[in-house]
Amino acid sequence: MKLAVVGATGLVGSEILEVLEEHQFPFDELLLVASERSAGKKMTFKGKEYTVIGLKQAVSEKPDVAIFSAGGSTSLEWAPQFAEVGTIVIDNSSAWRMDPSKKLVVPEINAKDLRIDDRIIANPNCSTIQMVLALNPLRLKYGIKRIVVSTYQSVTGTGKAAVDQMMAERAGVPAEMVYPHKIDLNVLPHIDVFQPNGYTKEEMKMINETKKIFNDNSIQVTATTVRIPTMGGHSEAVNVEFHNDFDLNEVRAILSNTPGVIVQDDPANNVYPMPLTAHKKDEVFVGRLRRDESQPNTLNMWIVADNLRKGAATNAVQIAEYLMEHSMA
Repeated sequence: MKLAVVGATGLVGSEILEVLEEHQFPFDELLLVASERSAGKKMTFKGKEYTVIGLKQAVSEKPDVAIFSAGGSTSLEWAPQFAEVGTIVIDNSSAWRMDPSKKLVVPEINAKDLRIDDRIIANPNCSTIQMVLALNPLRLKYGIKRIVVSTYQSVTGTGKAAVDQMMAERAGVPAEMVYPHKIDLNVLPHIDVFQPNGYTKEEMKMINETKKIFNDNSIQVTATTVRIPTMGGHSEAVNVEFHNDFDLNEVRAILSNTPGVIVQDDPANNVYPMPLTAHKKDEVFVGRLRRDESQPNTLNMWIVADNLRKGAATNAVQIAEYLMEHSMA
């Protein structure tokens, strides 16, 4: 197994390396890949020093698997070149997610749809992953009619420069502005670019990706995505209308028995999911489970996950693990 991590010097790339180490992912050779300006940089992984290489050299090395976290334009240009030499690309960007010829995979939900000839596999958006993982077992039991989601997303979702902006503002020093407004002590109802319909690209990602992952265009989804000054992970208030009625205790039991999901739902003792406690965890945390008393068959839930983990790095590594377990890589 020759494994490449493309975008190894970035926030998600660093997280991928941490997850690979924690999961004891087996490989014989590791390639750390970044842009040409980062080529030659030294990085240490599991006590061994590696020299970062450029994309052209990485393609010539013909890795078995390449986990990409280098942005959409890089993926559009380079993922096909890796695929042409036989590499399976697992891509974290939005470049291939809605391509009808590419699988959009959350392993616990639809890894079974992967085939040996899938050379480019898309990792969903971070906010989509945590929502669909929590909703999938309930969808299978009750059927989903409509989802209304409002997100509270960490600055880490934008990258290191956004974290630097927030911390500089907090320290009262001049900051390079990544966002159009101050982020510290503020809330921005603006993630990615606005579309002609008034929604942001992030909101449309959640709408379209949810339908693709569930393979169900009948599910109605509406989203409002918001950036808040936190670093531990993304939070979501989700209101889901089912086709069939549910029992709250049964909902808790179903979620408690769902791989990758942890229920934290004891409000009497102030137990509920928070970014602070989800930080560096692979799981998706669910709480504040309660009926929507304004209409039938509708559940309110609060979903939190570390967006750099299950929202990106962990999900990508789990896809690679699935490929190896099923002799596809």
